[in-house]
Amino acid sequence: MTTTMDFITALFCQVDDHLSAIPKHSEAHLWPSEVVTLGLLHALKGGGNRPFYRWLTRDYRALFPRLPERTRLFRLLKTHQDWTQVFLASPTVLGVIDTYGIELIHPIREGRSPQQIGRKGLSNHRWIVGGKLCLLLNQYGLVVGWDCAAANVADNAFQWLIQQVDGRMIVLSDTAFHAAEGDPANLKLCQRGAWEDRMLVETVLSMLTVVCHFKRVMHRGWTYFYARLAFTMAAFNILVQWHGFQPTAAGFVPLSMAEFSL
Repeated sequence: MTTTMDFITALFCQVDDHLSAIPKHSEAHLWPSEVVTLGLLHALKGGGNRPFYRWLTRDYRALFPRLPERTRLFRLLKTHQDWTQVFLASPTVLGVIDTYGIELIHPIREGRSPQQIGRKGLSNHRWIVGGKLCLLLNQYGLVVGWDCAAANVADNAFQWLIQQVDGRMIVLSDTAFHAAEGDPANLKLCQRGAWEDRMLVETVLSMLTVVCHFKRVMHRGWTYFYARLAFTMAAFNILVQWHGFQPTAAGFVPLSMAEFSL
């Protein structure tokens, strides 16, 4: 039976295989692979910074003997979130794009703080105050690219994600990605109920919601929120491929990461 400690060790090994070329700063306490592993664990565990740090120091401090103080750790994750880019997937012939609302504060608290980073917008037919994640997936359900903005930003503001894979990927989207000024040549708008291939993105978003508790996060700074998204996208790509792709007889590749829930 695999324990959580075994899983964290195996996760570190996978990360180190990708980041072994990045040198450790002479004054740093943690290796780059340790920093990224901690960011992935936070993304997978979900919840706030303080509960995560308590859980980490209480149960797994032995794995990270030079773990910095809490606020310094999350500054490290913010500074080095670009290291997660190596875990993004390659484009395929067909892809899917969609958005996902993430609540930062309850709507009744909107406007109470001048430091508020979220904005009011609709998500799943309800009002939230927070951000909006845009996901570009390949045909296997892996994240190829992503971006985020406030929840009140229109979906078609993310068309640049589609444009950057022009000539390599045909991207399916709902009609919200249509822009009056014109659409990218590789964008295919799908009416509701058409192109069941788009249901792949619903599977991905469901896993992020249930396993990573991703529908609501508690960051109060935009750069920290952005770093959380970066580590979550990397964690998803790593974990759904943990045992390799095992297609069914019909060629369908089932995705799952429920066994890694912390």
